[in-house]
Amino acid sequence: MSRKGLTGNPSGCNCRTAECGRLLRTGADSDTVTPGPTATPALRALTPTLPPSSRRWPNVPLGRLGHPEEIAAAVVFLASGQSSFITGASLYVDGGLNQI
Repeated sequence: MSRKGLTGNPSGCNCRTAECGRLLRTGADSDTVTPGPTATPALRALTPTLPPSSRRWPNVPLGRLGHPEEIAAAVVFLASGQSSFITGASLYVDGGLNQI
């Protein structure tokens, strides 16, 4: 996802924002989960030199990979009634990568 898709645009040419507006008028919610590097078989295949038990991931401020269950928990939260006053949000589940 590009940074352009995360904020509004004075010209109104932002696709994500425009889609959100259309969806909201139908009563739908529009939130996204933006995951960081996650310990999955696909990532392990891309990083064969990283030991499977490694807990260090130097580019991530929290110093580790995310777990699929952590990403899933964010999705479940946004799909639940607990997020009823949240709309048009992007929830970063990335170990702090968005902050650097």
